[in-house]
Amino acid sequence: MTYKEALTAAMSTFAADPISRFVGYGLRDGKGGNGTMKTIPNEKIVETTVAENLLIGMAHGMALTGLRPLALIERADFLANGMSALTHHLDCSKLISKGQFNPCVVIRVIVGNSQKPLFTGYTHTRNFAPAMRALLRMPVYELRTPDEVEAGYERAFKEQREGVGSSMLFEFKDIY
Repeated sequence: MTYKEALTAAMSTFAADPISRFVGYGLRDGKGGNGTMKTIPNEKIVETTVAENLLIGMAHGMALTGLRPLALIERADFLANGMSALTHHLDCSKLISKGQFNPCVVIRVIVGNSQKPLFTGYTHTRNFAPAMRALLRMPVYELRTPDEVEAGYERAFKEQREGVGSSMLFEFKDIY
């Protein structure tokens, strides 16, 4: 199985959960996630504008209502635009509510390509996973092989289902 096939399989597995939802921009009709979401029905997708703070905030709110959201950040560099919702709300909801609320969101982050044709530019290719590990309480994973994709998403989906907490998974477009 290729890296991209492993990502597509993980998204299909997640979509099979009746209360799963995908939050992001450009996702409808299988266009999101660099072609890895082509099997996702549109009714599972909550389309947003290009506003990372909004989409993380929406996913957070959806998790508080009992849904299982996956928030897709198409460009890792723009994760910074979602930092308020991420650090001040999602990552510390359990702590500030003294355990009353523990929203569980899977955050999928794509690091753009720098080695393949159509180089996406410096502002789309930086990997902020080390910074996120230093900043956040939630686990942050870097997925570099098909096996890591499978294991990483399996672990994140299991922790979400069991109410353990949120996870952030970085994938790399150069590996597609």
